[in-house]
Amino acid sequence: MDCNARSLLFILPLLLSRVVPVFPIIYPPNEVNLLDSKASQGELGWISYPSHGWEEISGVDEHYTPIRTFQVCNVMEYSQNNWLRTNWIPRQSAQKVYVELKFTLRDCNSIPLVLGTCKETFNLHYLETDDDQGSHFREHQFSKIDTIAADESFTQMDLGDRILKLNTEVREVGPMTKKGFYLAFQDVGACVALVSVRVYFKKCPNTVRNLASFPDTVPIDSQSLVEVKGSCVNHSKEEEPPRMYCSTEGEWLVPIGKCLCNPGYEERSNTCQMCRAGFYKAALGNAECSKCPPHSFSHHEGSLHCGCEKNFFRADGDPASMACTHPPSAPRNVISSINETSVILDWSWPEDAGGRRDVTFTVVCKRCRGNGAPPRCEPCRSGVRFLPRAAGLVNTTVTVGELLAHTNYTFEIEAQNGVSPLAPRMRQYAAVTITTNQAAPSPVTVIKKEKTSRNSVSLSWVEPERPNGIILDYEIKYYEKEEQETSYTILRARGCNVTLNGLKPNTAYLLQIRARTAAGYGASSPSFQFETSPDSAFSISSESSQVVLIAISSAVAIILLTVLLYVLIGRFCCHSKSKHPDEKRLHFGNGHLRLPGVRTYVDPHTYEDPSQAVHEFAKELDASCIAIDKVVGAGEFGEVCSGRLKLPSKKEICVAIKTLKGGYTDKQRRDFLAEASIMGQFDHPNIIRLEGVVTRSKPVMIVTEYMENGSLDSFLRKHDAQFTGIQLVGMLRGIASGMKYLSDMGYVHRDLAARNILVNSNLVCKVSDFGLSRVLEDDPEAAYTTRGGKIPIRWTAPEAIAYRKFTSASDAWSYGIVLWEVMSYGERPYWEMSNQDVIKAVDEGYRLPPPMDCPATLYQLMLDCWQKERNNRPKFEQIVSILDKLIRNPGSLKITANTTSRPANLLLDRSSSEAPSVGTMGDWMDGMRTLPCKEAFSGVSYSSCDTLAKTSTEDLKKIGVTIVGPQKKIVSSLKALDSHTKNGPVPV
Repeated sequence: MDCNARSLLFILPLLLSRVVPVFPIIYPPNEVNLLDSKASQGELGWISYPSHGWEEISGVDEHYTPIRTFQVCNVMEYSQNNWLRTNWIPRQSAQKVYVELKFTLRDCNSIPLVLGTCKETFNLHYLETDDDQGSHFREHQFSKIDTIAADESFTQMDLGDRILKLNTEVREVGPMTKKGFYLAFQDVGACVALVSVRVYFKKCPNTVRNLASFPDTVPIDSQSLVEVKGSCVNHSKEEEPPRMYCSTEGEWLVPIGKCLCNPGYEERSNTCQMCRAGFYKAALGNAECSKCPPHSFSHHEGSLHCGCEKNFFRADGDPASMACTHPPSAPRNVISSINETSVILDWSWPEDAGGRRDVTFTVVCKRCRGNGAPPRCEPCRSGVRFLPRAAGLVNTTVTVGELLAHTNYTFEIEAQNGVSPLAPRMRQYAAVTITTNQAAPSPVTVIKKEKTSRNSVSLSWVEPERPNGIILDYEIKYYEKEEQETSYTILRARGCNVTLNGLKPNTAYLLQIRARTAAGYGASSPSFQFETSPDSAFSISSESSQVVLIAISSAVAIILLTVLLYVLIGRFCCHSKSKHPDEKRLHFGNGHLRLPGVRTYVDPHTYEDPSQAVHEFAKELDASCIAIDKVVGAGEFGEVCSGRLKLPSKKEICVAIKTLKGGYTDKQRRDFLAEASIMGQFDHPNIIRLEGVVTRSKPVMIVTEYMENGSLDSFLRKHDAQFTGIQLVGMLRGIASGMKYLSDMGYVHRDLAARNILVNSNLVCKVSDFGLSRVLEDDPEAAYTTRGGKIPIRWTAPEAIAYRKFTSASDAWSYGIVLWEVMSYGERPYWEMSNQDVIKAVDEGYRLPPPMDCPATLYQLMLDCWQKERNNRPKFEQIVSILDKLIRNPGSLKITANTTSRPANLLLDRSSSEAPSVGTMGDWMDGMRTLPCKEAFSGVSYSSCDTLAKTSTEDLKKIGVTIVGPQKKIVSSLKALDSHTKNGPVPV
């Protein structure tokens, strides 16, 4: 080698100390080194071939750390092929490795007198093996990775300025399959120095995300992400299985799922650590531990809840975040007002409610005898009545009645709250002792007639239920019914019987009895009527009367049985003889007797052959008379179209046409035509009219009159607030009239709703859609499925939902919902409440509030229709009468309703349309406690109407009133009550 070239070769390592200093290299956590030449401070021991090629020398790096480098610079000779091979490198778990080379390279143009061929590149090779080959080296076994060229090369001038440019190149090798590999560097005539060689692979390092620990993960290949399942850290549980994906670059991506700290632990620094003393956490989650609420403590770490201090308690239903409380103190300032045998007790709220709002009161009645100290007391008899009740009182007053006269009583009034049962020794009560006054006896209620003759009658009666002392005698007052008490007779009797003599034969008399004690006469009994025997009649005893009645009853029964047998034999004979199809029918196809002049609904499903019902009740039309114009909708069985019907010698009319789609089954055809069999029996201006059916050609069709404005609910929504009150009442009157007709026919609709009412161009409303199952299947959100079928929950009466008891009374309930829909212009009943919430709220007494600007009389009619007891609901005949009165008296519609509670059935017998007024604040509280949110008002105290009037919906939410309907109802009634206290009674 030339002397200049040799000196150049050896000066390269020394020049490394002149490289511009940089910060110490910190390798990323996702890189794992398999080889780092700078980490070895002794000889690396790599193989050089031939031996005079690459040369290993010592030097220092930019931080003056000793390193081992390799260099070669045989540019003065031709045909260079110098190889440098590393030691065997175990692959570990890597499938792809990276080779980082740091080197310097001299510019060939800066080397004088080059005799050979000078290059400015070198080659990088590798060889995979399963074990160490030792010093065995074969050039042809290696595979080339790449030719390495320098980005920056140095010159002689650079050496003079002591500036050396360091190159860094990284190459990717893989995928690898064997246990290890060698790297080899081939020089073909360059002046190059390898400063460092680092071989590494990438991994996703272990980490903690969302309280889930993920282990070190090496990417499998370079094409896809690796899904890794995490494990929850200590003291936590999965909410959703935690997962992440490891990328080929060693990066964690897309965290999914998470873990939650156990009760008693909170998240701190990616771990779940125990709550500190004085704190608690009751539930699974990553929320912080909470400080113990008042009057509670936790002395240990990791507490799930805080224990209560002495004499403080927490009820079973209290959340862990609620302060511990104690029973209330005794009621104060008990006042009694005695009225003969009843007493009104009034008291003040306890001074200390125990920190709770669920305070109630219980009144215990004791009857005391003797003047000893203390007097002997025993519980009052069961006949004593408490109004409103003896236990669970939320108001501070109670009336006790049915007490005994001249008797000593002691009443103990105890205040209780939710923790009172947990502290029986801490209960306190206020007591008051009273003595009832002497009282007159209660009325005689049971009077019996013993014997009757032409001129006399014998009577007996039962002593009053409450004599209130010793009965001295009875006063009997009687007179002729025709004289109307203008002339009467009075007798007195000491016992409970009397005989009245000197009466007129065959005359009706009225009689009243009242008892007398030392306190005076009691109230008179109800009037009792009796009649004397006529002159021609003979007097008989009550026993003889019973014999005569039995004989008469037996005779009547025999006659009825004979008539029944005659009818049955006649039916059998008629049935066996009436075989000709043209004979006049006396019976329906299902065997029901058709009475002359009486129309009764017949269920078409009771026919053995359903097509017989269709032909009996519906007119068969010729398909050529029908012209279909357009499709306006789709039903379960086929399309719904509009068209025209032209019958011979009749004017062409517009009709609606329901068609049965092709490929139908026999059952589908029967179900489709069943609606026509039902409609064909009805003939009323407010019932959709059936024009006829087409069954003898295809498609099968049902043809009805055409209703231009479609369904009532969509029609009202389209014309919101565009009608007068009289117009709306007129629509409602038409619906009620149609339903009265159906009720009189004995037909129960089951699905009365605004969507099933059709409106024509003259705003005449007609009841339609007599196929309940079809409607519900089209609208599954409106149905609640039971074993017997589907029910439209929001329109159905409670007994029909619970027991499938459908009657005209359940249709009346549905009519109340339709009335609400009409007055709200098609709003959805019960808004967004779920079906289950509707069932629960209605069962607890909740009713829809009045729509905006709804007349009070119409809202009262709604409430009447929504009576829980079905027998209390108005009949459709009564509803029609009520609406007729409103139409004749339009001024009654000007009084709008608010949300205050009303008594039921006020409209049924009311001659005027005046609305009731708000009473006192106590009345308002009683009214509010009839709502399904009544428990929310337990223990709530308001000092004045001003305080009530300032109540907002947020305040109502805090006391548990979360349903929107009751919130609106309560806030509106508060405004009415406030107006009442300032300006006088307000109609509600």
